[in-house]
Amino acid sequence: MESSAKQNSEENNELKRGLKSRHLSMIAIGGAIGTGIFLALGATINQAGPGGALVAYGCIGIMVYFLMTGLGEMATYMPVSGSFGVYATKFVDPALGFALGWNYWYNWAITVAAEMVAGALIMKYWLPGVPAIVWSVCFLAVIVILNLLSARAYGESEFWFASIKVVTVIVFILVGLATIMGIFNGDAIGFKNFTVGEAPFVGGFKSIFLVFLIAGFSFQGTELVGIAAGESENPEKTIPKAINSIFWRILIFYLGTIFVVGAIIPYMNAGVETSPFTMVFKKAGIAGAASLMNAVILTSVLSAGNSGMYASTRMLYSMAKDKMAPSWLAKVNSRGVPVNSLILTTIVASACFLTGLYAESTVYVWLVAASGLAGFVAWVGIAICHYRFRKAYVAQNRDFGKLKYRAKLFPLGPMIALALCIIVILGQGITYFEANNIDWSGVISSYIGLPLFLGLWIWYKKKYSTRVIKLEEVDFDSIQKEIKL
Repeated sequence: MESSAKQNSEENNELKRGLKSRHLSMIAIGGAIGTGIFLALGATINQAGPGGALVAYGCIGIMVYFLMTGLGEMATYMPVSGSFGVYATKFVDPALGFALGWNYWYNWAITVAAEMVAGALIMKYWLPGVPAIVWSVCFLAVIVILNLLSARAYGESEFWFASIKVVTVIVFILVGLATIMGIFNGDAIGFKNFTVGEAPFVGGFKSIFLVFLIAGFSFQGTELVGIAAGESENPEKTIPKAINSIFWRILIFYLGTIFVVGAIIPYMNAGVETSPFTMVFKKAGIAGAASLMNAVILTSVLSAGNSGMYASTRMLYSMAKDKMAPSWLAKVNSRGVPVNSLILTTIVASACFLTGLYAESTVYVWLVAASGLAGFVAWVGIAICHYRFRKAYVAQNRDFGKLKYRAKLFPLGPMIALALCIIVILGQGITYFEANNIDWSGVISSYIGLPLFLGLWIWYKKKYSTRVIKLEEVDFDSIQKEIKL
């Protein structure tokens, strides 16, 4: 009896594999479809023209594809909740794992707060008299409850949130194509807007580059599939399926949307005040287009907050298991939820949210700025981890047949992804550098995330005297024993 009780206790301290294939697929695509496509796409077309936007998003899509296939290879071999934080510890240097883990946790905790603020602003469209804090507290409560129930509850809610976004984009593209061909009103628009003014390429290479820097933010969240791998029912099958779908869906959804918007709306009329989706739906004669899109954007905001709570909680739990965070954060309830990590993340997100209400132009601005590059830093970490993983695998003469999923074009893939990520990171503050004037406040806010990340890395490295693990010393055997499938 005593042995059985001890075993149950140990099992209760582990996450439960409750995510199905359909959950993972929607988590993957849900991370890529957000307010970036529903709101910001108009501004990018306005800045670079439809052709420039297609080129910029196409390049980012290639970068994300290589990143996700690399992550898929590692996540299939080692499906753990800490994902690339754990991989950095195992394949590169524990100090890098520590810095990546805390960097990623902070990023998503801030994102939860930001999405609660955004959700309250959207509700003002329908109910302007209700205080913003009421809606934000309600939305936060919903997200906490969904994450508190179980991993499956998170997966199910994200499945439906993502489904709404996917259906909206598909309907938008079909309606847009019909409008282009004149099916609705008999007046075919055709492709004349691709040649109006300076189109299709507006502002030349500089504009394309600036849109390229912005486009990366739209795809942040695709790496969530790696975090969710630790709770997937059958990661060897579900992860490759989810990863393989990402590239084609990004290609169809983002490039298809840019094509439709660019054809229907002249680039000089596409902006940020009105969603391009609303503009196209109105042109097609769909009643209530603004209310419809506001509702879709609200589900997108809730989806981002829901995923942010899940990702940050699991990363914190994983770091506690690896003794990189207080051990009490590793406590898991009977439903397999790291409840203490969830509570701490909720407290931090709430504090950031309150900062946004009462110190919006000071502290909150810097909090958000500090998390601005965190997603790209995580992507750099993924590229480095995958390169080291494969190099170590080869150095130890291991059987490639045992890799259930293999990334394409190694080592070119991770090298392209790494190079593009670094360009995005270094280019973030480029608009603040002018010939005779440098906006130092803007420069600092653009890059403040880097010294914070490097500070974590250096502090841990000095405190524990860690070193880069030699390829021959990567312990694949113990890694496999840690996985309980």
